[in-house]
Amino acid sequence: MRIGILQTGHAPDETRAEFGDYPEMFAALFGGHGFSFQTFPVVDGVFPEGPDAADGWLITGSRHGVYEDLPWIGQLEALVREIVASGKPLVGVCFGHQVIAQALGGKVGKFEGGWAVGRQEYDFGGETLAMNAWHQDQVLEPPEGARVLARNPFCRNAALAIGDNVLTVQAHPEFGPDFMRALMAHRGGAVPPEQLAEAERSLDQPNDSARVGRLLADFLAGEKTK
Repeated sequence: MRIGILQTGHAPDETRAEFGDYPEMFAALFGGHGFSFQTFPVVDGVFPEGPDAADGWLITGSRHGVYEDLPWIGQLEALVREIVASGKPLVGVCFGHQVIAQALGGKVGKFEGGWAVGRQEYDFGGETLAMNAWHQDQVLEPPEGARVLARNPFCRNAALAIGDNVLTVQAHPEFGPDFMRALMAHRGGAVPPEQLAEAERSLDQPNDSARVGRLLADFLAGEKTK
């Protein structure tokens, strides 16, 4: 099965030699599922011809906001709607979660409560799962018909299912603790120092990123959300 990765941002230059870029992180997260991958760096203006260029689709995170006036974001939203209409599975993570929601009629913006950085716990239908997060923007209003699968007091729309072929999460199951520390070092300037220090301490606690990665991979492979 070929997964098309719609890359909407790049990891910091200083981290790529050790950790790779975002597509490599997702390939590692989804290892063992028999996928092949093709990356389309849409952030650099490189797009597929359409939904049939892959069997399933993934939209990555980005340092950009989905509301920015950038030509590739509008083009990506149009592609999102085409993929949804095609019935092919579509997964979005962080920026991907947000741009899918926006493309389908939801509302995204900066959360007045500030940043979520480091290990965060989410209520997935009564079960608590933890993942690393890095965001101030979030889905403020889901698209019509979306089902909220996960939430916490800071982020009430932390995972969404839309129809039968869209699954999105706000947090980053592909970000391990060492990459999070590198991200804090190179892109943490907007986050209050005391919050960064607390977030760094949280990274030593266990999380459920591998489990959520399996959930996303199974969805791409055709398993439906409940």
